[in-house]
Amino acid sequence: MPFPSTVSVQPAPAVAGDFASSNPRWNVLAGPGALVAGPAGVTVGRFAWVDPARRLVANQGSGAPDGFVHREQQALITAFLAEGSNIVPPGFGITLHSGGDFWVMNDGTTQAQINQKAYANYADGKVTFGATGAPVSAASVTGSVAASTASVTGTIADNVLTVTAVSSGVLVPGGTITGTGIATGTKITAQLGGTPGGIGTYQVTPGEQTVASTAVSETYGTMTVTAVGSGAVGIGDTLSGAGVTAGSRVTAFGTGTGGTGTYIVDPTQAPASTTITVAGNVETKWIAASIGLPGELVKMTSHQMG
Repeated sequence: MPFPSTVSVQPAPAVAGDFASSNPRWNVLAGPGALVAGPAGVTVGRFAWVDPARRLVANQGSGAPDGFVHREQQALITAFLAEGSNIVPPGFGITLHSGGDFWVMNDGTTQAQINQKAYANYADGKVTFGATGAPVSAASVTGSVAASTASVTGTIADNVLTVTAVSSGVLVPGGTITGTGIATGTKITAQLGGTPGGIGTYQVTPGEQTVASTAVSETYGTMTVTAVGSGAVGIGDTLSGAGVTAGSRVTAFGTGTGGTGTYIVDPTQAPASTTITVAGNVETKWIAASIGLPGELVKMTSHQMG
C-alpha cells in the first residue's frame, strides 16, 4: 500500500452500492442456482442485466436493466498486490435489487440534481443522471448493415451448444440459431471455448434443451462503419437510423472496437449506408434523491414521492 498522501476532513458518507436508508427494498426473483456473476464478473454499485435464461448477471446489456447490485461484501481481491476490489468474480452468487434506496457514483459529466432520472450505461452499468427522455448519444456514424449467416453441425445439452463441424461462416454472440429440435428464438450469448467462431462450445438461451447432432444455422447482421462523426460504438449500444430495425443493438465487435470497422448486430437486417445514431445508455425508473458532482456519491431511489 502506498504512503498516505491526503487527509480527509470528514469520513465518506458511504461506498457505492450501500443502502441509503432503511426503507423497504426488494430483490429480482430467480430460480434455483441463480443468479450468478457472468464470465466477466459483476461490479458492485452499478446496474446489471440478467440473461434471458435468468441465470447469469452482467454489467452489460440492452434495454432497461434488471436491477442494481447492492454492496454486501461479496467482492473479492483477485489481482496480485491489489489494494481493493468491488468486482464479484464469475460464478459467485449475486443479489440484484429492483427497488430501494442506494448510494451510487455519479459517473456522468454534469451535477446530479434531485428528481433527475438515473440512466444505465449499456457497456458497463455505470450510473449517470439527467432530464427525463434525454439518453446520451454514444456516437454518430455512417454505416450499413448486411444480413449474415453461418452453418455448422452441433448438439445442444441444456444451455451449451457443441459445434463439431463448420460448413460456412462464423458463429457470433447475439445471433439467432435454427435447426431440427432447436427451440424457436434460441440465441448464442457467448463462446465458452474452442476456435473463435468455429468448432467449440457456445452458451445459448433458452436453456434446458436436448438436441441431437443436427445442422445448425445462425442469422445476424454485420454493420460496417465507414466513418465516425462523433463518439465510439460499444457492445450493448442501441441503433437507430433510416432503414434500421427498431431496437437493434450491437452484440459483439467484429474488426471494429469503437470506430470504423465491423460490428455484429441483432436482429439480422440489410439497410443501405446511412447515418446511424448510437445510444449509449437507457433511462431507468430510478431517480436522484440528493445532489452530487461528477465523481461524487448520490442517493438514488425507486420510491417516487407524492
